[in-house]
Amino acid sequence: MLAKRKMSVTELSERVGITMANISILKNGKAKAFRFETMDKICKALDCQPGDILEYIPDEE
Repeated sequence: MLAKRKMSVTELSERVGITMANISILKNGKAKAFRFETMDKICKALDCQPGDILEYIPDEE
């Protein structure tokens, strides 16, 4: 979505109010949890729905 919106990680970080390091963790799928408030801010900044930026990947058994 960042590329689609032609937005940098820096710009998203500023709009959402979280650090670039945390944006990077979310972007690279390394986050173990996130706040719905953060998701709301990201979706507003990117003008998208949560399903546009989330993907469910089940744990391997």
